[in-house]
Amino acid sequence: MVHFQIPVLIIIALIIIIIPSGTILISTNNYFGTTNFAYGQTNQTNTNNVNPLNIQNIPVKKVHVGDIDIAYKTFGKGDPILLINGLGGNMNEWELSILKNLSTNHTVIVFDPRGIGNTTTGTKSFSIQQFANDTVGLLDALKIQKADILGYSMGSFVAQQLAVTHPEKVNRLLLVAASCGGKESIPPSPQVVQLGSEMIKNATNNIPFTRQEVLMLMNESLGPAWMKSHPNLLQGVPEHQNSSVFLNGIPLNTFKEYYGTVQAWESTNWSGVCDKLTRVSSPTLIISGTDDISVPTANSLIIAAKIPGAWLVHIKDAGHGIMSQYPDKFNKVLQTFLSITTYPR
Repeated sequence: MVHFQIPVLIIIALIIIIIPSGTILISTNNYFGTTNFAYGQTNQTNTNNVNPLNIQNIPVKKVHVGDIDIAYKTFGKGDPILLINGLGGNMNEWELSILKNLSTNHTVIVFDPRGIGNTTTGTKSFSIQQFANDTVGLLDALKIQKADILGYSMGSFVAQQLAVTHPEKVNRLLLVAASCGGKESIPPSPQVVQLGSEMIKNATNNIPFTRQEVLMLMNESLGPAWMKSHPNLLQGVPEHQNSSVFLNGIPLNTFKEYYGTVQAWESTNWSGVCDKLTRVSSPTLIISGTDDISVPTANSLIIAAKIPGAWLVHIKDAGHGIMSQYPDKFNKVLQTFLSITTYPR
């Protein structure tokens, strides 16, 4: 049981869904990587069609950091905010409405992590600590003394590690679908872990996913409440799906290394960073979906209880793909936090 000894703001966001017609395209940064589903009908208004920001058209820049060349993009105006993606996600896969909103009052930095997209793999072993070192190296190379740091899923692991080992680099800390790892954290269910192992096994042996396996992946990413309220998502799911699609173009060996780092973070045979979060002094926002299966929602309570004065927001019926599922709600929470909180200059 979690005992709260510090003030924690808990907001349960009630969602009202407007139902237009049209085919859904859900780009979900899920536990296994970024998966694109294009099945069924949408029943949430998509504001991206009127979004003038086109992340694809922003020039890619590169900078040498340690043993790798990191590809990145910057846009917007204001104090810097750096975004750290989930497992297998590249810089072009963030929800566009979120990028647009952030860029109105921030200089946004997105990048490809080690071995993903246009960033080289290097020679150093993959680990959350190494990814945090890469991120600090990127900030240093860009001559950014401090920045707001937003980490999603595995990116939240990196953001927490960065806040613990390099607190001087963090203005405000924003954690989405987060776990602090180790003995105190709550791991995903054995079924979720098994699904990840099956995906890697299928991809290794070029075995297609069955329709049922695809639906299980969708359920894990979107959550049971979303799936139940969006029955048309199940329409058009093929009987078989090439398993390599779920690797999102990432080399299989690289994907395995990333998956291994996530498993290591969630393992109970190390202490995690949970017990170190009490030293985090940066204003912190923690956002989780009430139906997150990949990184169980209860992990957000543990983190919020550790970080003094942390904001905790639960978005009702959202799964692990919270930013794509409810971008408007997510943006409102984000902008409220950024407009109200301040940090030492």
